[in-house]
Amino acid sequence: MELFELSALEIARRVRSKQVSARAVLDSHLERIARVDGQAGTLGGDPQAEPQKIHAFITLTADRARAQAEAVDAKIAAGQEPGPLAGVPLTVKDIFTVEGTPSTAASKILANFIAPYTATAVERLEAAGAITLGKVNLDEFTYGSSNESSAFQPAPRNPWDTSRVPGGSSGGSAAAVAAYESPLSLGTDTAGSIRLPAAYCGVVGLKPTYGRVSRYGLIAFGSSLDCPGPLARSVSDAALALQVMAGPDPRDATAATVATPDYLAEMEKDVRGLKIGLSPDYFRITYFDAQSGELVERALPPEIQNAVTDAAQRLALRGAEIVEDIAMPHTQYGIPAYFVISRVEAASNLHRYDGVKYGYRAQSAGDLREMYRKTRGEAFGLQPKLRILMGMYVSAAQYSEQYYNRALKVRSLIRRDFDEAFGRVDALLTPSTPDAAFAIGGVYGDSVLMQYADQLLVTGNHAGVPGMSVPAGFNAAGLPVGIHFFAPDYREEILFRAGYAYEQATAAEAWRAKKPAL
Repeated sequence: MELFELSALEIARRVRSKQVSARAVLDSHLERIARVDGQAGTLGGDPQAEPQKIHAFITLTADRARAQAEAVDAKIAAGQEPGPLAGVPLTVKDIFTVEGTPSTAASKILANFIAPYTATAVERLEAAGAITLGKVNLDEFTYGSSNESSAFQPAPRNPWDTSRVPGGSSGGSAAAVAAYESPLSLGTDTAGSIRLPAAYCGVVGLKPTYGRVSRYGLIAFGSSLDCPGPLARSVSDAALALQVMAGPDPRDATAATVATPDYLAEMEKDVRGLKIGLSPDYFRITYFDAQSGELVERALPPEIQNAVTDAAQRLALRGAEIVEDIAMPHTQYGIPAYFVISRVEAASNLHRYDGVKYGYRAQSAGDLREMYRKTRGEAFGLQPKLRILMGMYVSAAQYSEQYYNRALKVRSLIRRDFDEAFGRVDALLTPSTPDAAFAIGGVYGDSVLMQYADQLLVTGNHAGVPGMSVPAGFNAAGLPVGIHFFAPDYREEILFRAGYAYEQATAAEAWRAKKPAL
């Protein structure tokens, strides 16, 4: 087994015990990236370039990574504590600031922005010994579910089938982990943007409780919805990453002060006696048909439903109690409410990009008002413009009661669904996505239809509860399928217990040995 194939836990163990150097681990991953990633995303890049490559990166920070690896090795040689992530390569979604590096949000308007400070989540991972390989691609300002809206092309491709999307908006993070370019990646989840690409790429993706991880240094999309979280190839690596990132932060007033448990110790507790619920409301999606003007309901594909019922049976054999028919009646309204709330918050957050303080500035502008208009017109892509327009519309005084206030009420009802469910069970087991990864260009351009890929996940963002997607095999086309767990506020350890138990129950399955053919 090559070094780039090792888990984060195993890399840290070997580096700390001097079986291997952090520099050797780094070199192995840099060589892997050189073989499989292809050209990094650039402004004006060719979307069709090198179609068999992954294109996860916007910026590869190899020199900075080498300095970090040498610092870890020096600490170990001096007998100092190197940290629980000693020598573990990390990729960072380019929505986080990292001092001295381009922090672009995959948008032309920030293409020349060099961050003067580092986001708390990245800072904590690096302080624990992680080595940042670089910044990976995403949908522009995280607006999308496929990673196709990035201004930096070529956009990432799915390692299991490079003709398909990796999911979004943390598509570069999921692709990098699935392609063995890094064992850990830092992403963000506003409606499912960690968990959906995790499911599409066959990796583990965790959205913690809102506030569990500081948002300081995260370029905001929807401030009441955004959650930083890890992507990894195993539940144990995700638990290790959250252990390092979680905790209060005086620079973020929304960061929770709730104590952080020992996730790795909690993870190894069995699921005996754990009550896990199944909800029929998560086995179908309801979406708006633009042609008929009606809401259409359809059941999920049998192979996705079967993955969930199979997981329930395996957990039951390990002692979990499966509780069926948990009602979650407002699940179908998660996306319409998200359309309104997220766009109001996005429009507000995008107002800071005006060409005055940082980022792109139009050169041919006359007065200040014209400079604002031209800067935004030239540098924002289609998705930011759509969100500004819709956000301003639905929050206008004459429409706010009809749209925004109603969406907030729906959000409260979704939260009530979870409160009532967790009065009966310890966790919910659901599908991660309504389908496997779709073809590049297959949905892009239809913002409404694309958004419904997140219908089974967005409710967790509305309610603020933690959720985690874990791999559950492959469909008939050879594409990954994911299952998903929800847990009550600040009970991520329940997710790790359930996810780890499922990993153990399926450890001998043939699909566990599969790797992308890159």
